[in-house]
Amino acid sequence: MAQKLEIFPVTRVEGHGKVTIYLNDAGEVEKTYFHVTQVRGFEKFCEGRVFWEMPVITQRACGICPVSHHLASAKATDKLLGVEIPPTAKKLRELMHMGQIVQSHSLHFFHLASPDLLFGMDADPKIRNVVGVVEKHPDLALRGVKLRKYGQEVIKILGGKRIHPRFAIPGGVSKGLSVEERDSLLKDIDWVISELKDTVKLIRNLAEEWGDKFRNFASFPSLYMGLVDEKGNLDLYHGKIRLCDYRGKIIDEFSEDNYLEKIGEWVEPWSYMKFPFYKDFGYPEGSYRVGPLGRINCCDDISTPLAKEELKIFRDMIGSRVAEGSLFYHYARMIEALHAAEKLKELLEDPDITGTELRAVSRDFNPEGVGVLEAPRGTLIHHYKINESGEIIKANLIVATVNNNNAMNKAVELVAKEYIKGPDVKEGFLNMVEVAIRCYDPCLSCATHALGKMPLEILIYDSEGNGLRKLVRDL
Repeated sequence: MAQKLEIFPVTRVEGHGKVTIYLNDAGEVEKTYFHVTQVRGFEKFCEGRVFWEMPVITQRACGICPVSHHLASAKATDKLLGVEIPPTAKKLRELMHMGQIVQSHSLHFFHLASPDLLFGMDADPKIRNVVGVVEKHPDLALRGVKLRKYGQEVIKILGGKRIHPRFAIPGGVSKGLSVEERDSLLKDIDWVISELKDTVKLIRNLAEEWGDKFRNFASFPSLYMGLVDEKGNLDLYHGKIRLCDYRGKIIDEFSEDNYLEKIGEWVEPWSYMKFPFYKDFGYPEGSYRVGPLGRINCCDDISTPLAKEELKIFRDMIGSRVAEGSLFYHYARMIEALHAAEKLKELLEDPDITGTELRAVSRDFNPEGVGVLEAPRGTLIHHYKINESGEIIKANLIVATVNNNNAMNKAVELVAKEYIKGPDVKEGFLNMVEVAIRCYDPCLSCATHALGKMPLEILIYDSEGNGLRKLVRDL
């Protein structure tokens, strides 16, 4: 008899989610769904607010990557003002963004992903968690805490606090960086770079030890998307949006101002999270992946020397320009963290960083503005339309995690079909389904703009729709 499995909640991700697995009469996986079960509504909250409030309001969509929303929103409001912000302001915003990348990537790798990689996906769940990492690998656990602390310190010095800073404003930033503040950040930056270089080596060694299991886990061809600079280098803050295919061939490059001509959003009845796609290819053929792997696959190179060297080693290992296995997200994530740390040092040593020209002003408004950057989890787009009084009449946020929605569903399907045979599933196999999702470091509450806790579930149903098994974890 056909059956249905449920996993609820999916753990070690941010937000509410559920996985449903349908088995056929032979007990084989027939179809799967990764549901996001919170309602999307944040854009509606923004309507009627004046645009200069948006950098503060929109960052409340998330407690993990508020800086990304803060800065993408500020870039959109610059467009509404029609101004080019001063070089110092631009570099200070980028400095804050690099701090966000270091803190967010460190949080995910050391605290959320490393238990699966260090202990194995089917290890005893009593040790397969951050407490287990603290007990068995205390040096690594401490490294993760200290790296995250450094990134948060960058945010605090610029924005006054570690979460939900008040820093970027339409046309620039609200404060500068003093020489003393710059020197305090420079004091530890070489340590941060060194520790991240060692972490890249760690994930590289794990990838080599795991061999084909690492390479083939939730591996599938797709399109990839990410920002690149004018030379085709990885760019986390500026640049044009590039799409490439599974061979690395460039499909398209376009400005954020043209995103509506290029990107559509599909809706399914079983999830509150939308499914973006490249319009020229339609849905689902035009679905793409973003985030660390999407960016590493799209870029030609990386501008900073240590990350550049690691990208070459990465591509030599996979024997291709493009990696398709989902576990490679972890490897790409730490190369990016190393690049962000190198950019931090580069920006801190730039004389402009302590400049005092912080804001451009304008008395005129444009009717709409679009801001884009690379959030830790992928390409983030803020788009606002305003009336003659400067009030928001329409806001559209394409959040990083949303872009990976179809990819996460595909990864769940592949892993479920490989490891689940019948309703009597071992916990380790169910964890593999969660591991496939965690590769993408999803922020589900951010993607649906809801408030609340962050759990997920797995359900098993038969072919007649009768529930056979439900796994629910209390967090």
